[in-house]
Amino acid sequence: MNNDVLIYSCLSPAASVPAADNSLVWGPGLEANIVLPVRFFYIQAVDGSGKNLTTSPGEKTFEVKIVSPSEPFTRIWIQVLDRQDGSFLVRYRMYATYTDLHIHVLLQDKHVAKSPFILKGPVYHEGCLCPQPVGSVWEAHMRCPQSFAQIDRDLSLYTTVDPDLNAQEIPQRFGQRQSLCHYTVKDNKVYVKTFGEHVGFRIFMDAILLSLTRKVRLPDVEFFVNLGDWPLEKRKPTEKLHPIFSWCGSNNTRDIVMPTYDLTESVLETMGRVSLDMMSVQANTGPPWAEKNATAFWRGRDSRQERLELVKLSRAHPDVIDAAFTNFFFFKHDESLYGPLVKHVSFFDFFKYKYQINIDGTVAAYRLPYLLAGDSVVFKQDSGYYEHFYKELRPWEHYIPVRADLGDLLEKIQWARDHDDEAKTIALAGQRFARSQLMGDSIFCYYFKLFEAYAKLQVTEPKIRKGMELVEQPADDLFPCACHRTTVKDEL
Repeated sequence: MNNDVLIYSCLSPAASVPAADNSLVWGPGLEANIVLPVRFFYIQAVDGSGKNLTTSPGEKTFEVKIVSPSEPFTRIWIQVLDRQDGSFLVRYRMYATYTDLHIHVLLQDKHVAKSPFILKGPVYHEGCLCPQPVGSVWEAHMRCPQSFAQIDRDLSLYTTVDPDLNAQEIPQRFGQRQSLCHYTVKDNKVYVKTFGEHVGFRIFMDAILLSLTRKVRLPDVEFFVNLGDWPLEKRKPTEKLHPIFSWCGSNNTRDIVMPTYDLTESVLETMGRVSLDMMSVQANTGPPWAEKNATAFWRGRDSRQERLELVKLSRAHPDVIDAAFTNFFFFKHDESLYGPLVKHVSFFDFFKYKYQINIDGTVAAYRLPYLLAGDSVVFKQDSGYYEHFYKELRPWEHYIPVRADLGDLLEKIQWARDHDDEAKTIALAGQRFARSQLMGDSIFCYYFKLFEAYAKLQVTEPKIRKGMELVEQPADDLFPCACHRTTVKDEL
């Protein structure tokens, strides 16, 4: 810290100290009707003169308590995450449903903004089977966008979809060599039949479908999900296409893209099984920009030739790139050339470095949402593969583009070193995109809009086919909830 700043803070104590009345609190976690596995809202620290703080006033500055007047003991886990930029992300996971919730946001025992925030119940928890019967009402509560451009692009290839025909043709064409799930959602219950050997990844698809159907009534819909890495439909748009839902798309395939299983699971299992998610990253973005190491950083496994090239570049230019393998699998015979293996590094430690390299693995590298959510700048390799949000990203605005063969990587890193302010601006724009477009509420909206739009294309009735089994909702015996939803007629 320089002397000017010290003098300024001495002369104007109000300028760096948050004021309870002026600070702001907002977000979906303050609304009873937005049911998420982990609810969240934001606090922006504002000083006595009305200026937003842009650095952390201390991670313990704000205290959050959530109580239910009708319950002496609430089973709610709360975390206040300091985003180090004067704002905080508050997340909480409910383990039971409550009649009403009062959210107290306190600054030195004084209520902040309009605290306490009262959520008129019932306030349902993630495990509660209580779907909103009208999809449009749920979308309005969730503030889903009118449309997602990627869904429109993917479905534009299909004027109609025939579930009867697909039920015969898709298993014949793909079922022997690929791992697929054939799903039918009927009366808001999920049914599935699997094809192929490697069907373990169906747990991710089962989980999001069950979670969605607990929250909103899905239209009757029948579809096939590809459980493998590579997109499957390679026919040209002029030929007969089969609609296959995949976690990754590519420029030479016609699959219908969903959010990746990795991002989906991180939404469902935040404050649960996963430690890396779009919220936790925001509290672990490393040192301030000026204190970050001005080296490009990468760790991963050897799942693509360009990754070998990257490690080779790092060897030749260790002062510019720090890239190494943590695991050898695909090119084991080259381990002596590209080793030795290095120890696994915590993802949050990546952000000690200003420059993050995003390079394809077997398909798109599924770490990109988390890299963008940090406050380092991302160098993204040009790629034919894409996730559901890639087409909304703009080179030189949200990331620095790098040629597919990495031929200009050194030059681009040098550009970033020479243009530090511009690089920081790109880093912050990427971070803003991730914070606004890739959070849990957006992911639920994307899945719902996709199933809704696809269902409208169906020209025959979705059916529970021979060999399908019901995917059971998990039992919530410990904290059962009574659903107070009214009928569809009452909602309209």
